[in-house]
Amino acid sequence: MKKKTLRLTLFFVILLLVAAIAWPPLKAIYFSGVPSKTPRRYVYIPTGATFEQVVDSLEQGGFLTDRRSFIWLAEKMKYRRPQMRPGRFEIKPGWSNRRLIQHLRSGEQAPVRLVLNVERLPEDIAGLAGQLLEADSAAFAAAFHDPELLEELGYTPQTLIALFIPNTYELFWTTTPRGLLERMAKENKAFWDKNDRRKKAGALGLSPVEVYTLASIVERETNVDSERPTIAGVYLNRLRAGMRLQADPTCVFATRDFNARRVTLYHTTFDSPYNTYLYKGLPPGPISMASVRSIDAVLNPEQHDYFFFCARPDESGMHVFAATYAAHMVNARRFQEWVSKRKR
Repeated sequence: MKKKTLRLTLFFVILLLVAAIAWPPLKAIYFSGVPSKTPRRYVYIPTGATFEQVVDSLEQGGFLTDRRSFIWLAEKMKYRRPQMRPGRFEIKPGWSNRRLIQHLRSGEQAPVRLVLNVERLPEDIAGLAGQLLEADSAAFAAAFHDPELLEELGYTPQTLIALFIPNTYELFWTTTPRGLLERMAKENKAFWDKNDRRKKAGALGLSPVEVYTLASIVERETNVDSERPTIAGVYLNRLRAGMRLQADPTCVFATRDFNARRVTLYHTTFDSPYNTYLYKGLPPGPISMASVRSIDAVLNPEQHDYFFFCARPDESGMHVFAATYAAHMVNARRFQEWVSKRKR
């Protein structure tokens, strides 16, 4: 009886020893990992991060139930490197350590969405990119003013904004300033290759950048889509006739007085190559981003004999058009009378 009890005791001792030895790896592989509820969805691993920094980020983000188990398995799976793979990674609740390590090691990033509408300046785009991507806005702004980099892409600091076509773009968080510009160059080429846009620009005697420049003026002249081809036609008529464009938005851009509610003598006499009241032809570059609607309005302008337009005497936000200066002055007086009545 004593021998049987001894054998049973010895068996349980051995069993406990085996369990004690087997438990850490079993725990690390099968029983530890991402909690079923996590406060965050993504972990960000910066470029040049060490293994310890990755573990710290995972732990601080609430993605680890047991730090030691994760480290043990990460070593076994050879995840540790002198410089860890950077990126923005989506982490799923309930993942095991093994699944988490496999995901991080694969480098499968979760993209971010950069939404570009009709931003005013390249610095505004740099600010948006700096909020979403790893590099800060200063790094993007510096790249946007790098003459050598821009020359490689066929742009200058004055024309750069024509590179950006309004859209929503999926990018990796680690996209560099150069990488962003190169991606935009591909998107720009694809845009101009569609719908005979290059051919239409050539028929107007304009380059894509010049079309974009004129479209940026149309963009700032009206919020009414139906008017864009008409206004584009006015400016194209003026260009063909050798007239000054006399576009108010170019004066606002020249002075950087973007909060101006009305254009005054200060704006129209401000000496700048962007001031189309003083200088003939198109300005040196776009005065903002232009929407696809405005670009296509320039490429498909309304055919008419209008050379002038002014705001309607109502609250529609629309314009009235005229073929002669005399008719234009009649329209302008009507608008001024309407403004005066409103002030009473």
